[in-house]
Amino acid sequence: MCSYNQVNGIPTCADPRLLRDTIRGAWRLNGYIVSDCDSVGVYFDKQHYTATPEEAAADAIKAGLDLDCGPFLAIHTQGAVDRGLLKETDVDSALFNTLAVQMRLGMFDGDSTTALFGNLGPRDVCTPANQELALEAARQGIVLLKNHGPSLPLSPRRHRTVAVIGPNSDVTVTMIGNYAGIACGYTSPLQGISRYTKTIHEPGCPDVKCKNAHLIKDAMGAARQADATVLIMGLDQSIEAEFLDRDGLLLPGYQQELVTKVAKASKGPTILVLMSGGPIDVSFAEKDPRISSIVWVGYPGQAGGTAIADVLFGTHNPGGKLPMTWYKQDYLSKVPMTTMDMRSNKASGYPGRTYRFYKGPVVYPFGHGISYSTFIHTVADGPALFTVPVDGRHKYLNSTTNAIRVTHAKCGGLSIGLQVDVKNVGSKDGSHTLLVYSTPPVGHWGPHKQLVAFAKVHVPAGTQQRVPINIHVCKFLSVVDKSGIRRIPMGEHNLHIGDVKHMVSIQSSLLGVIKS
Repeated sequence: MCSYNQVNGIPTCADPRLLRDTIRGAWRLNGYIVSDCDSVGVYFDKQHYTATPEEAAADAIKAGLDLDCGPFLAIHTQGAVDRGLLKETDVDSALFNTLAVQMRLGMFDGDSTTALFGNLGPRDVCTPANQELALEAARQGIVLLKNHGPSLPLSPRRHRTVAVIGPNSDVTVTMIGNYAGIACGYTSPLQGISRYTKTIHEPGCPDVKCKNAHLIKDAMGAARQADATVLIMGLDQSIEAEFLDRDGLLLPGYQQELVTKVAKASKGPTILVLMSGGPIDVSFAEKDPRISSIVWVGYPGQAGGTAIADVLFGTHNPGGKLPMTWYKQDYLSKVPMTTMDMRSNKASGYPGRTYRFYKGPVVYPFGHGISYSTFIHTVADGPALFTVPVDGRHKYLNSTTNAIRVTHAKCGGLSIGLQVDVKNVGSKDGSHTLLVYSTPPVGHWGPHKQLVAFAKVHVPAGTQQRVPINIHVCKFLSVVDKSGIRRIPMGEHNLHIGDVKHMVSIQSSLLGVIKS
C-alpha cells in the first residue's frame, strides 16, 4: 500500500522507483499494489502534484499502482486513455496483477463455498492456538518502566486484596485500539487481576477524559482498604486516533490528580498501569516514591487483562522495550509540527527529533524496559579493527568528512561479527532483548547514536547464553550527510550494548582496477 506522503517531492503512489523498481523489482512482490484510501485524489486535490486529474491517474498507473482504494481511478482513468496519457496496456498490466491474486485464491473456480478459503469463519480465527498467540503477544509487548523496592511482582499470598482503580480498569474494546477485527472474547484488566486475588473496584473517573474529580474520594477509600493498589490509566480512541491528534502529552483531565491522591491514600504498594498507543509524560509518577512501579501495556488486545495480571503477579517476566521516546510536555513547545528536520539546530534552538538526534531530558528513552531479572552483558569476541574494501575506480575518500560513499564500497557480506554473553543473575527465568547502538566517530554529521542490531534471547535464572550479533557495515554503520549521500565514516565507532562498550576502528582498503 502506497501512502499519502511525498518522498523527494514525489507522491509514493506516483513513484515508479518505489513501486516498480523497489517493491516489484528488488523486493519481488508477486501480488498487487493498492493505494492508501484516496491517496491518488489527495496528491491531485490537496498536494496539486498534477495539473489535471487525468494526469494524476496516468502517473499512478504508470508508476505501478494496480488498485485504487477510492473512486479516483474509476472516474479518471478512461479520460487519461482518451487523452493519450495512458495506454490500454498499462491498465491491462494493473488488472493482471490484481486478477492473478484473485485467481490464486480460487475466486474464479466456481462455487466459492467449495474452495480452500470459501468457508472461513470465527471457528478458524478463534482457535486455541490463535488465542494463545494473542495472549503471548500481549505479554511480550508489556514494558516495565519503573520498579522500586521492587514492589512487583505482587503475591496472592501477601496481597490478598487489591484495589483496581482507573478509567481503563475494566475496559474491553479499548484494548484492541483501531483497525481491529471482531475479538473472540475479552478479558478486562479487572477480570484478569480477579483471577489472582480478591479485588475492590473503583473507576475513579467516568472515562479517560476524566473531566471531573467526583469519583476520586471513593477511589481513595478503596486504596485504604487494600493490600496493594493498581491504577489503570491512560488513553483511548476518544483521545488519540486517526484524524484525532492529541494536543499534549500529559494524562487527560483529572487523571494525574487521581493517581497522586490514590497513591497517597494507599496502605500498600501503588502500581501505575498505562494503556495508550503513544507516549505520556508521567514525570510526576516517576518521581513519586509512593508510586513504586509503572507499567506500559499499549493497547494489548483481547487478552490484555490476562497479560497484565500475569505480569503484575509474576507468572510472566516482562521483557518489552519502548518503541518510542517518551518526551516531556515542554518538548512540544520546542518542536513546531511544521518542522520535519531530524537534526538539531543550535542557532534556532530546535532540539531535533527521535533518540538519534535529540539529546535533551526525557521521561523514558527509546528502548527502555526493565525486568524482574538482572542481565549482565559481556563482549566475548569482536574485532578491534575492520577494513572496508573500496572500488579503485573512484576517488573514494572524502578529505573533508573522512568518509566513504556506500556506493563506492564493496558491501556484499560486509558485516562485523560480535559474540555477546548474556548472564541472568536474577532469580527468575526471563527473555532479554539486546539492543546494539552505534556512535560514529567524533565530528561527523550523523546521529549521536543509532540502533544497528538487536537480538532476543531466553536466559534461565543463573545461566548464561552466548548471542551472535552481525552488523552490516554499509547498511547500519553508515550515516547520511547534509547532501543526502550515505557514507561510512572512517575511525572509531563505539558500539553500546547496555552498559558495555566495544570500540571498532574502521579503515579503508583500495582495491585495484581490473582492465579487460
